[in-house]
Amino acid sequence: MTGAATVVAGSGAGTASWAAYKHLMSQAAAARGVIGRNTAKPPEADGIYTQGGGPPEPAGAPFDLHLMIFGDSTAAGLGCVTAEEVPGVRIARGLAEETGRRIRLSTKAISGATSKGLAGQVDAMFITGATPDAAVILVGANDVTKKHSIAASAGRLGDAVGRLHHAGSVVVVGTCPDLGVVTAIPQPLRTVVRNWGLRLARAQTEATRAAGGHPVALADLLAPEFLAAPDRFFSADQFHPSAAGYELAAMQLLPVLAAALGEWHGGPVPDGPRLSEAAERRRTSARTIEALNRFLRRHDDTASAQTVLAVADAGRHRSGSARAT
Repeated sequence: MTGAATVVAGSGAGTASWAAYKHLMSQAAAARGVIGRNTAKPPEADGIYTQGGGPPEPAGAPFDLHLMIFGDSTAAGLGCVTAEEVPGVRIARGLAEETGRRIRLSTKAISGATSKGLAGQVDAMFITGATPDAAVILVGANDVTKKHSIAASAGRLGDAVGRLHHAGSVVVVGTCPDLGVVTAIPQPLRTVVRNWGLRLARAQTEATRAAGGHPVALADLLAPEFLAAPDRFFSADQFHPSAAGYELAAMQLLPVLAAALGEWHGGPVPDGPRLSEAAERRRTSARTIEALNRFLRRHDDTASAQTVLAVADAGRHRSGSARAT
């Protein structure tokens, strides 16, 4: 993901709103300076993974089950140093161990992608003719940082899930992560970002289920661990997960995917928590958060004339510019 921070401001609410806007904009600039720009490419991870480990075989080798990964930089594994750290590899190896089958991993995910890019990624799959048995989608954070409508973003995700589902794929979606765990983004900006992301995650959950997919609430499941040990779970850019962070995410996705395939033998798959308790404890104050919630509820997801959602993109704008990419 290339976006560093998101700010929300009222466009005609007088001096107080303008002061708040300027304050949030300065926080966005500070966050960009801390997070910086990650120009690295995720490790190449495609191939055939088998039970018992060992190096992957070339993609042209025989396989039993085809796993395909769609989405953004977190799906591709940006922040990983080796292929073994990539979430798709961890899931593929987990499926191989759980099923005893030969798992082919194919990656369509692209760094910087938003839900708008999912249609092209699915199109590319159909062009190659390689409809997967299983698909994992990780997307959403870039939709927040690039001010996309929540309803439209969730709808695009639902369309992608529906196309894959109707083509015969089992689809698991890791919904938008909790951007409130990114401590490089200062308060109260971090709270605004977190609020937007959690609203998107809820909409993604509904859209995924309606389209026949299986949502996994990564924000709720991962936030306590990321908050408790950020040095362990974030990579050097302080924004993308580290190898340990990706492993934690894969551990949540694997049981749901294997169970949906009828291949899970590790016991009951628990329902995800409804609330990230550790993240809730990080709130600056209940009064501040409730005020922000009321502000967001008064402004629809299409960024009407009363609201401007400005995005600071760390991947392209390291100057003081606060315009969205």
